[in-house]
Amino acid sequence: MNQPVSHPVYSRPESKSRKFWRVVWGSTLGFLISSIVLTILSIFFTIAIIAGLSTQSTPVVKPNSILKITLDTQIAERGEKNPFENTGFDSFSNYPVGLDEILNCIKSAATDPAIKGISLNISAVVASPATLKEIYDALEKFKESGKFIYAYSEYYAQGAYYLASVADKIFINRLGMVDFKGLSLKSLFFKGLLEKLDMDLQIVRHGSFKSAVEPFMLDKMSPENRLQVTTFANDIWGIIITQISKNREISLDSLQLIANNLLCENAESTYNLGLTDGICYFSDYENLLRSLVGIEKDKALQYTTINEYKKTLKTPTYSKGDQVAVIYAIGNIITGKGDDKVIASETFCKELKKVYQDDDVKAIVLRINSGGGSALASEVIWNEIELAKKAGKIVIASMGDVAASGGYYIACNSDKIIAQPNTITGSIGVFGLIPSFDRMLKNKLGITSDVVKTNTHADYMGGRKLDEFELKKIQITVEEVYEIFTQRVAEGRKMTVEEVDKIGQGRVWSGISALNIGLVDQLGNIDDAIALAASLANLTDYNIAYYPKQKDWLTKLLDNKTETKIDKAMRSELGDLYYTYKGFKEIQNLNGIQAKLPFEFIIE
Repeated sequence: MNQPVSHPVYSRPESKSRKFWRVVWGSTLGFLISSIVLTILSIFFTIAIIAGLSTQSTPVVKPNSILKITLDTQIAERGEKNPFENTGFDSFSNYPVGLDEILNCIKSAATDPAIKGISLNISAVVASPATLKEIYDALEKFKESGKFIYAYSEYYAQGAYYLASVADKIFINRLGMVDFKGLSLKSLFFKGLLEKLDMDLQIVRHGSFKSAVEPFMLDKMSPENRLQVTTFANDIWGIIITQISKNREISLDSLQLIANNLLCENAESTYNLGLTDGICYFSDYENLLRSLVGIEKDKALQYTTINEYKKTLKTPTYSKGDQVAVIYAIGNIITGKGDDKVIASETFCKELKKVYQDDDVKAIVLRINSGGGSALASEVIWNEIELAKKAGKIVIASMGDVAASGGYYIACNSDKIIAQPNTITGSIGVFGLIPSFDRMLKNKLGITSDVVKTNTHADYMGGRKLDEFELKKIQITVEEVYEIFTQRVAEGRKMTVEEVDKIGQGRVWSGISALNIGLVDQLGNIDDAIALAASLANLTDYNIAYYPKQKDWLTKLLDNKTETKIDKAMRSELGDLYYTYKGFKEIQNLNGIQAKLPFEFIIE
């Protein structure tokens, strides 16, 4: 029988290169898998640590404590919940203190038996005039409790001294000084920069005062702009010195004389002029505080700061029942979606709709801090406010530092408008900027472009310089938007369009001037707005809820804050040059017709 013959099987030896790449790809895959697993485990481990630490008990204020207020960081309109709070890691995170947190702490301290008084240790405050006024009002209200407010600093900038003037006593270091010289409002102009860059910028606008475009077409203020800025500056300064005059019992004429002649030369001159009550070292000041709280000189004072004290305050829980909803509208007005740093029409309207469809909500307070932006987005938000009113809700606008142009557009449909006397508002006007980079790219970089068109204006608004015919088309749109804007204001403020146009034209007003011409109904702060909303809704027992709801701590932890950090670093390093960068960036980001604050200025 024939047996099958077995043949040896031959295989080609694996080449060295294939073996090498098999090892490389295998190692890479293994590294990626292990990295992903380790990352997931690290996240869960971090969450577990934070969750465990966050169960620590809420801090308690010790008896005979003093609320120490420094205000040495920029003040945001609304504070952010620090995800690391009470975990032991909060000192490694950088979350701004909010105006709402400062006001809440001062209000709570007035009735807290553990807090005996307030020590103001402020040199310079990074805040706009209306924010300072809100804090000033809260401190003045605090004094009704009978508790003391004392102030000490080595140096008082004007904003800091304005707040310190509400104190029972003001003290200064022997080599200290008070900066008291009046206000200057400085605007930056970019015409020369655009010329150096060979950049073309075409402008269409309505409003003789609509000077948002002036930094790009002039090298100094127009007469109209200088008039409105001068009026506004005098209004702000008048508010400051009027309250200092009342607190320090110094005549207005004397305060103007001090400022005009720079009489605050040193600590001794501030004392002789009546601006301060004593010259001493901080240790001597602390001995005065010890006598006020009733402890011996060798005992340590118990201080609590805003950041520390706010941790001890209970977060309000909202039970079912009547509610006043406060909705924050902060930042530039844009179309589409956005976060709580901008007023994005789609996102904001969704939030507003959710609120006014809630049966528990009887009244809405719009807390506006915005210089405006997209006219289209402003109109969309205006309509949503109209729907809120048709749903039976009372709507009150509370203006912060600024509620101008588009910011006023979304405020004008409210039942009532409340502003601080030094709020920036008005600016009823519109404009458009059309940048062209063709000449800059050719002359500076040697880059040219060419185009094929099926129709005469197929590349209209395509980045090139526009001809006269095309500019006239945009002007038609600008005029239409201005007409609608003035109609909205006329309807909301019970005026004629002619009356609105007379005080419009893009002109900016202070809150106190806006009251006189009918653009606002009342001067006051956010608490006044909430009280008015409740009164008009016939509420006596109600909760206050704040919107939009802030993100949970994990979302904030994973948020990408890179751009914000870069922006802060640039502002710190560049100083005034930062505003040049910001202005140039603004040109690139403007889309569509704008209802925007006519100027940005630096208050010094």
